[in-house]
Amino acid sequence: MNKPLAQKLAPTSLKDVIGQRHLIGDNQILSNLIKNKKLFSMILYGKPGIGKTSIANAIVNDLGVRYRFLNATSNTKKDLDIVIEEAKMYDGIVLVMDEIHRLNKDKQDILLPQLESGLITLIGMTTSNPYHSINPAIRSRCQLFELKELETTDIMIGLKRAIKHHDLEGIIISDKELELIAKLSGNDLRYAYNLLEIAYYSTDDKTITEEKIKKINSKPVFFSDKNGDGHYDVLSGLQKSIRGSDIDAALHYAARLVAEEDLDSIFRRLSVIAYEDIGLANPAIGPRLDAAINAAERVGLPEARIPIGTIVAEMALSPKSNTAHTAFDAALEDIENGNVGSIPPHIKTDSPEYKYPHDYKGAYVKQQYLPDKLKNKKYYVPKDIGYEKQFKEIYERLEKIKNK
Repeated sequence: MNKPLAQKLAPTSLKDVIGQRHLIGDNQILSNLIKNKKLFSMILYGKPGIGKTSIANAIVNDLGVRYRFLNATSNTKKDLDIVIEEAKMYDGIVLVMDEIHRLNKDKQDILLPQLESGLITLIGMTTSNPYHSINPAIRSRCQLFELKELETTDIMIGLKRAIKHHDLEGIIISDKELELIAKLSGNDLRYAYNLLEIAYYSTDDKTITEEKIKKINSKPVFFSDKNGDGHYDVLSGLQKSIRGSDIDAALHYAARLVAEEDLDSIFRRLSVIAYEDIGLANPAIGPRLDAAINAAERVGLPEARIPIGTIVAEMALSPKSNTAHTAFDAALEDIENGNVGSIPPHIKTDSPEYKYPHDYKGAYVKQQYLPDKLKNKKYYVPKDIGYEKQFKEIYERLEKIKNK
C-alpha cells in the first residue's frame, strides 16, 4: 500500500523539522543534545500534527542509535518484553512510545526498572498534559518538553515543500490556495498535507482551486479534546476573558465551545462566572443567564448560538465583583479551622430575648448575631462598583448604627 504524502514528507533530521525553534533552533536544548551526541529520556507533548513524532524520529536518526517504536495502547506487554530483551542484547536501546499517557500499570511496572537502570531511553509522545496524565514515577525519570502550536507561516513552509514532491508532479496551485489549506488545517501540518494530497488526486487536470478545496473541506479543523486539557484551557480562556472584561476574547472562546457543540460545559462555566466574577456588582445576571440557557436549550443548535452570544457579551461588559463568594470562603475557612463559637442565646430557637426586626423602624434593630468569639469579625468587604455600590451604602449605614 502506498504511503500517504504526510509520511513521505516526515523529516529524518532535526534541521528539517518545521517550527519548534524554542527546542530545535540554533543553540537550543534538543539541537545541543544532538551536537553533543547525548540523549536522555524525555516526553514530548502538544497538540496533534505539530511535530512530536517528527522530532522523535529525527533525534534517533541524527544520533544513529538503535531504536524501536511502540504505541502504549495497541502494543502488548509481550512487545515491550521483546524490546527489553533487544536492549539487553545490544546494551541499550531507545524506545519511542506514542500515547505514553495511556500506558497501563502492568507495562509501567515492566518499563520503570529499565528506565531506572538506563537500559532503555524513552522518548514518549502525548497530546495530554504530562503533569496530569502520566504516572509520576515515569514522569520523574523524564525531561518534559512542550511543543508549541504551529503558525500559518510554518504550515506554508511545509506545503511549499510538499508541492515539490514527485508524488504531486505537475501540480498547479497558487499561494492563495495554499494559504486556504493552511488556514483550514487548524495549524495541524499532517492534516494540511492530507488535504493537499486529496485535492491533487481529486482533480483531472492537477489544478487545485479554492472551489475544489472547499468541496473537500470548507470548515477549519481545530483540536477538540472534550475530556482533556485542551478543552479545559478553552473554558479557562472563556472565564478569564469575561473576568477581564474582554468581550472579543470571551466571544472567541465561547464560539470554540459552540463549534464543539458542547453546550453543557458552556452553561456550567457561565453559571460559575455569573456568581464568582460578577456577583453583587450585577445580581440580575444570574436570572438573565438562566433565561439565556433556557432559550438556548429550547431552540437547540445552530440557533442556540444567539442567546449564548448575547449573554456572553453582556457578562463580559458587566461590572465585576467577587466580594460575596470571597466573604463566604472566609467564613468557611473559619468553620474548617474550628473558629466557630456558640450561637448567642437570644437568637436560638424560641428565645424570648430575640428582637424581631420587623417590629422596629426600617425593619432593623441592633443586636448581636455572630458568636462572642467572632462578634467583631468582618467577612464582607464591599466594592464601589455597579449595583454593589448600593449594597455598600446600606452596609456602611448599618455599620454606623452598630458602632454607635
